Amino acid sequence: MAKAVRFYSPGGPEVLKLEQLDVGDPGPGQVRVRHVAVGLNYADTYFRNGTYPVPTPNGIGVEASGVVTALGEGVTGLAPGDRVTYTGFLNTLGAYCSERVIAAAPLIKLPDTIAFETAAAMTMRGLTSAYLMRRIYDFKPGQTILLHAAAGGVGLIVAQWARLLGLNVIGTVGSAAKAEIARAHGCAHSIDYSREDVAGRVRELTNGEGVHVVFDSVGKDTFMGSVDSLRRRGLLVCVGTASGPVPPFDPILLAQKGSLFVTRPALADYIADPQEKAALAAEVFGLVGEGKIRIEINQRYALEEAVQAHRDLEARKTTGSSIFLI
Repeated sequence: MAKAVRFYSPGGPEVLKLEQLDVGDPGPGQVRVRHVAVGLNYADTYFRNGTYPVPTPNGIGVEASGVVTALGEGVTGLAPGDRVTYTGFLNTLGAYCSERVIAAAPLIKLPDTIAFETAAAMTMRGLTSAYLMRRIYDFKPGQTILLHAAAGGVGLIVAQWARLLGLNVIGTVGSAAKAEIARAHGCAHSIDYSREDVAGRVRELTNGEGVHVVFDSVGKDTFMGSVDSLRRRGLLVCVGTASGPVPPFDPILLAQKGSLFVTRPALADYIADPQEKAALAAEVFGLVGEGKIRIEINQRYALEEAVQAHRDLEARKTTGSSIFLI
């Protein structure tokens, strides 16, 4: 029997329930994986609260690392004992558990240089950071980006990666403590959105020009500030909705603000191709393994603490990455 966190209807953190489940044997194209660590991501709250509707009852969580314990028919390229990690969307939902049967396709073999805890803390965040840095925009050294939630899990990776690319990073945070963390990980400047006008401060820092790209994982509360922070023909990348969905807007706004571009990418579309996923994974694992990017695991929970973990996440009490230890 395995421990697993499930929910029976959408709602607040209190709908999460810890249960005992029979894992069973893998079928064709599947493997059984014993988890060592499980990732906690803000996107998990979207499944739980109904923003991403799924049939219930259902498991929760889309990212974990562990060891392959059994193979189903037709699985190649893997063997019992292999160290693996995975992330995804509906195809990996149910990661908050000690052991599970899962399709083999999403699994990524872990390099020896990456620990299980690190993998659970960075597979989704690392692949997200990889496509943001390598697929969204053709960055040139000296360009400037605005990074919302700069002290979060993705934010800390993007800030470090951007610095490696020679970019100037302006990060927004919600406290002085988070500002210090953001600056220590690559942000040249930090803006406390709780007491500063973000767009106004961005204009001051860029001599009135604005930034080339904004990475906005907050959504509703920051949308107009993000738009007003862009330079002419700048790009707004909407990568999350922590404060709620971006409000509807007339596309003429983009022309009025300087012929701007807006995109709303999803990780699933950047790892759908196995070769592209492998290339992105190799790059981010390589940078972490070489010590060029540090993964900060600042919160560790047991599966029994899933309710509290979600409360902490939604209250913005966390910094860096959070994981469950099995």
